[in-house]
Amino acid sequence: MSAPASSPAPLPAPRTDAETDAGPDAEAGTAPDGAFPYRLVATDLDGTLLRGDDTISPRTREALKAACARGAAHIVVTGRAVPWTRHVLEDLGYEGLAVCGQGAQVYDAGERRLLTSMTLDRQLAGLALAKIEAEVGPLMLAASRDGVDGEVLVGPGYRVHEASTLPSLPYTDPAELWAEPLNKLYIQHPTLGDDDLATAARSAVGDLVGVIMAGEGVVELLPLGLSKAKGLALAARRLGVTAADTIAFGDMPNDLPMFAWAAHGVAMANAHPELLAVADEVTSSNDEDGIAEVLERMLG
Repeated sequence: MSAPASSPAPLPAPRTDAETDAGPDAEAGTAPDGAFPYRLVATDLDGTLLRGDDTISPRTREALKAACARGAAHIVVTGRAVPWTRHVLEDLGYEGLAVCGQGAQVYDAGERRLLTSMTLDRQLAGLALAKIEAEVGPLMLAASRDGVDGEVLVGPGYRVHEASTLPSLPYTDPAELWAEPLNKLYIQHPTLGDDDLATAARSAVGDLVGVIMAGEGVVELLPLGLSKAKGLALAARRLGVTAADTIAFGDMPNDLPMFAWAAHGVAMANAHPELLAVADEVTSSNDEDGIAEVLERMLG
């Protein structure tokens, strides 16, 4: 991933109750004079905080920094597992908590360690794959291994985004896929689109595993009940804040649970129609500093 053209000052790490300006009983959307209206600013990465070239604009960095200076905490909430998120956090100078792997991992960036991690039952995942393939035919597969340094395995035919510079490890022996604990599986179909594949998979195995569409070419199988909202709630509890204290930004259906949990959900202009339909607000696209636009307005 390329580095931004400029390097503004690092963002402050998320802060605890004792360190924030607003008290734990602050009403959502209101704050003492000078404080930011929300105590937690939760941002997705791809299509939201990151621009199309995988960088974060100076304007957005400065808006997040200003919100943090006024008592908010910024927390990254992403579908990416920790190994695919860590370099973004390091570029931000981010040392707080991050929610990764669709909520499976709560990661302490300052200490570079996992605080929580949920894995996918491999026997159940194998059964789910067999049931999906019985309905739609053979799938192309990839998988995210658990851990701070867990590899992403990519099987034959699986299409990795052309512009991606994120590391992955090709495999040909199916046994490799199941050799170590996994956070999630990625599935693709040779002819079905993402929404149709997700719908078919959910119909076939929705009682066994979670099925989420997280981006172009990214349909995932997760532990049942896992979501960004679950991980964000765990991280928020550690920070001493609640859903009522939270504004969330996102762009894809995997952000739906986070929007349902947070007090205020802001969809990017480039968001999936499902998210646009439930958002409290729609801002400009990720390439047009949509996050900064909202934060600057709230900063006054």
